[in-house]
Amino acid sequence: MSLVSSAHFAAAVVRGKSGWTASELDLDGLADIDEVADQLRDVDPDANVSLLFVEADDAYLVILRLDEGEDLRVFGSDSVFAEESRLGALLLSDVESPAVEIDLDLELEEGVPADEDDDDADDKPAADPTVDPVGDADLLSDLGVSAHKLLQLCATDGMLPADVTAELCQMIGCGDEVEELRES
Repeated sequence: MSLVSSAHFAAAVVRGKSGWTASELDLDGLADIDEVADQLRDVDPDANVSLLFVEADDAYLVILRLDEGEDLRVFGSDSVFAEESRLGALLLSDVESPAVEIDLDLELEEGVPADEDDDDADDKPAADPTVDPVGDADLLSDLGVSAHKLLQLCATDGMLPADVTAELCQMIGCGDEVEELRES
């Protein structure tokens, strides 16, 4: 099977002394995950936290994290991305299954009725049972996004990677920066 190129958007979000900043990264032509990490490091070498949100083909999301330029952590919304594209293979080739299991709220699971008292139950989409997240689902937990919430967002049927990125960035406090970057 040959790996195809994927249409993607890569937003580097870094938190330094003056707060969050965002910039787009070009991942074309990079040879391995170390080169991606180097490019993320170069955005702000003094950043406390550096995140890279990579959205591909309106189907996949990969998040990379560096703390003070070290200790690369990676999460991917679906292991299939590594099999379907060169970029997916580049970002996820060394990543293993997450240590935590997907444990979605009952309202999000298909076929399980929600409590009758829950007026919002009909508004919540079903979980996509085909997703197979990989990597460190805890990589945003100290920023206010639990592994459970990250897995839940990635498994929500109908949510595009851009939607997941937008919600995650709002939760960690850099939503406006990423929205401005997307609009530019």
